[in-house]
Amino acid sequence: MAEVNTIENLVAMRTLLKTSLENSRALASALEKTGARLEGINNRLPSLEVAFISAHKQKCAFLAVRDHIDRAICPAAAFIKVFGAVRELEESLLSDPRPDIFTYISVMKKIEEAMKFLNDNCRLAIQWLEGTLEVLQENAVFNDRCRCNVMKCLQILRELQLTDRCAHLNGGILFAALDKLEIEFKWLLTENSFPFHLTSLSSCTGEQTCIASPSKTVTDIPKLQAVVARLCANSRIQKCLQVYVDIRSLNAKRSLQALDLDYLEKSITEFDYVQELEGSINQWCKHLDLAVKHVFEPEFRLCKEVFNIGADVWMCCFSEIAVQSGILSFLQFGMNVTQCKKEPIKLLKLLDIFAALDNLRVDFNRLFGGEPCAEIQTLTRDLIKRVVNGACEIFWELTLQVELQRQSSPPPDGRVPALVCFVTDYCNQLLGEHYRPILTQVLGIYQNWKYENYEEALLTNQIYQIIKEIGLNLDSWSKGLDDISLSYLFMMNNHCHFYHLKGTKVGEMMGDSWIRAHEQYRDYYSALYLRESWGKLLPIINQDGQILSGPAGNDLVKKRLKTFNEVFDGMYKKQSSWVVADECLRQKICQLVVQAFLPVYRSYLQKYEQDPSAPKYVKYHTAKSLKNMLTTLFHPKLNKCASNQQIHLIGKQEDIVKDQFHFTLMAVPV
Repeated sequence: MAEVNTIENLVAMRTLLKTSLENSRALASALEKTGARLEGINNRLPSLEVAFISAHKQKCAFLAVRDHIDRAICPAAAFIKVFGAVRELEESLLSDPRPDIFTYISVMKKIEEAMKFLNDNCRLAIQWLEGTLEVLQENAVFNDRCRCNVMKCLQILRELQLTDRCAHLNGGILFAALDKLEIEFKWLLTENSFPFHLTSLSSCTGEQTCIASPSKTVTDIPKLQAVVARLCANSRIQKCLQVYVDIRSLNAKRSLQALDLDYLEKSITEFDYVQELEGSINQWCKHLDLAVKHVFEPEFRLCKEVFNIGADVWMCCFSEIAVQSGILSFLQFGMNVTQCKKEPIKLLKLLDIFAALDNLRVDFNRLFGGEPCAEIQTLTRDLIKRVVNGACEIFWELTLQVELQRQSSPPPDGRVPALVCFVTDYCNQLLGEHYRPILTQVLGIYQNWKYENYEEALLTNQIYQIIKEIGLNLDSWSKGLDDISLSYLFMMNNHCHFYHLKGTKVGEMMGDSWIRAHEQYRDYYSALYLRESWGKLLPIINQDGQILSGPAGNDLVKKRLKTFNEVFDGMYKKQSSWVVADECLRQKICQLVVQAFLPVYRSYLQKYEQDPSAPKYVKYHTAKSLKNMLTTLFHPKLNKCASNQQIHLIGKQEDIVKDQFHFTLMAVPV
């Protein structure tokens, strides 16, 4: 059994060896064939390597170009789409913007944004295609057709890039649209410009104030703002500004025409004296207030609202409107007033001008405080400086001017000199509630400019010196009167005038003791007048003794009566031309004369009523007739029908006094 197994194993091994041998032979044969093939492959490897490298390079070039083209194609497609939308929107700009200007501007803004997008982004796509073209030109593997297509794309993108610039050029769609907006701006502004209704000052009386209001208000401000914003965004604002200035300046001029401002154009040669301009100055103060608050103020606000694109723009615009509509003419008129000859009334008018400017100081600073209004600011400062200096110069010279009047002659009728009435009334005005605070402010400014402290006593001390000089003038004038009785009457009248300053500003400043002193002097000079004049007549008719009979008695009676008649008639005739203006004082003096004279005269008549020759020489047969004559003394002798002439003469006399006063002002050495 064991042997059988051994034989079978041997057979199996022989078969295995036989099979292995056959496989080895087959493998050897195959190796011989493979060696030949490997040798052939080895011989072809250098040429394959060269071909592979070339193919790899071509593939890389294609990939690079593809990346460039991909980066350019996507934006280019978007650009074309945007450009198509722009073409559709452009049709809306061909219509009239008036029916719906906000929609028109909105479309215009969209087109501008789209064109800006094309302009900004086409540049990047062009750079990418230019890089692609460089790659194509550097690689010979690409044919001319490929390069030509890229060049066409570049040309299209470059044309798209120029779309925005062409649209803004003359003939372009946006250029035409901006033209339409300019036309629309002018139309809107014209349709909304209405002159302000300024009531003429000729119809304003007393405390009545002039009311100014526009007939309509500007209701299209949002439209104007939208147009301005669009024009400004496209650098087309200058024409719009000029149109605005022209239209609104004309509107402001028309508003001011109702005030009749012809006086502003008068030259300085037409009015040498402020007195001739008093009415015009009063109008000027009111007109300036109206112009600033009711013309320039609304223009300021409207200009700021319409051109809300920057303060430098609307401030320049408003400045031109203010200048063209006449603000400089107002200021120049004030300058002309300061150049007029010096006279007392000029001080009051300068104070009025200062008050008008000071009341508008806040408005002036707000409206004309910007740099574009430099000309207005300079002229305003010069005007204020001249007003302050001119007013203070006249004020400080008033004392000297009163003193210079001392050489003039007193009134021949004994009345209060017109100069005294004028100066006291003038001082009352300076101390009054209206002018005192203004003058105090002006003096304070003047002192500050001189780097000196202002004291309240400066004003009152100057007024006190003026009143003192008037008193010295009166003393001098009274001594210049030849008739001593007239001199007493003259002083009585003037002391009565000063006494009646009680309750006035001058009286309050001078004090009660000063008022009482003038009352005492009035009575004192009244007594002196009676004694010096009518007192001399009494001894003639008050002689004691018996009436002589016979020829000697008749001669004595005749002589006494004749002397009395001559003295009385002469005195009455002379004093009939004298004047006591104060009615109470006149009645009192006449009453004292009657009381002192008539009893003696009545007794005088009774002495000689039995004398048969007396009636021939008695001129005034009754005391009543004499009383009637005495009570008519000291009245201005004017007929009833001459009352208008009297007023004219009085006014003329006051003008002469003022003329004399400002003549002496001009005579003061500088």
